[in-house]
Amino acid sequence: MTTTIDPGEIEKFQAMAAEWWDPEGKFKPLHMLNPCRLDYITTQIAGEFDRDLRAERPFDGLRILDIGCGGGLLAEPMARLGAKVVGVDAAERNIPVAQAHAAQSGLDIDYRHTTAEALVETGEAAFDVVLNMEVVEHVADPLAYLTACQRLLRPGGLMVCSTLNRNPKSWVMAIFGAEQVMRWLPKGTHDWSKFITPDELYDLIRRAGLAPVDRMGFVFNPLTWSWRLSERDLSVNYVTASTKAA
Repeated sequence: MTTTIDPGEIEKFQAMAAEWWDPEGKFKPLHMLNPCRLDYITTQIAGEFDRDLRAERPFDGLRILDIGCGGGLLAEPMARLGAKVVGVDAAERNIPVAQAHAAQSGLDIDYRHTTAEALVETGEAAFDVVLNMEVVEHVADPLAYLTACQRLLRPGGLMVCSTLNRNPKSWVMAIFGAEQVMRWLPKGTHDWSKFITPDELYDLIRRAGLAPVDRMGFVFNPLTWSWRLSERDLSVNYVTASTKAA
C-alpha cells in the first residue's frame, strides 16, 4: 500500500497525544488559532454548499473528512453543526483521546487510525468536504498526499488546506518563536524546509486535480494575543480552499 507517512513526524504527535484538550498545554497554539480556522472553514463550506450558518444544524447532510484530526478540535465543531464527520489520524494514540472526548461531549464521530491513502484504497470516497489542516508540511510526498485528498472528494467537493509559508519570517515566528522562545511546541515539531509557499501549494493543488478558489493568511497579533484572517498577509500561516470539478 502506498503511503506518504513520515514515521518521524508521526512519532512527534504520538508523544503529545494526551495533551490535545489542554488549552494551556503543548497544543496551545492550535487552541488559540482554532476560532480563526473555524471562521474560515465554516464560511467556505456555507458558501460552497449554500448553507445558512444561522441555522441550528447548517451542515446537515454533508459528509466531512478531517485528516490529521488529532484530538478532534475541528471534528467536534463540524459534528455540532450537523455534518457526518469521519476523523482520521496516522498517530494511533490520538484516536482514543478523540473518541473519549467526543463521547463526553455526546457527539457521534467516526474516528479511525488510518491515512488518506488507505481510505482511497478502501474505495470509501465521496466526501463533500476534506479538511486538511496543518498536515501537508508533515508528509513525505505532498503531491501524492494531495492527490489522495482529491480522490476522496466527490465531484463538486471542497478541500480546505492550511500550512506554513517558507521564508525567513516563518522561521523566526514558527521555529524560533513558537518552539524555542515561547515553548508552545516541543523543539523539532516543525521542519522549516518542509514549509510550502502559497504559490507552490497552489501549483501542487492544481497538479493533484483540484481548482484553487481562495487563500487567506492567519495573522497573530502579539498585543491582543489573538489571530485574525487577512487577505494580504500570507507570510507565515495561511489557508486555501479548492474545489473538485462537478
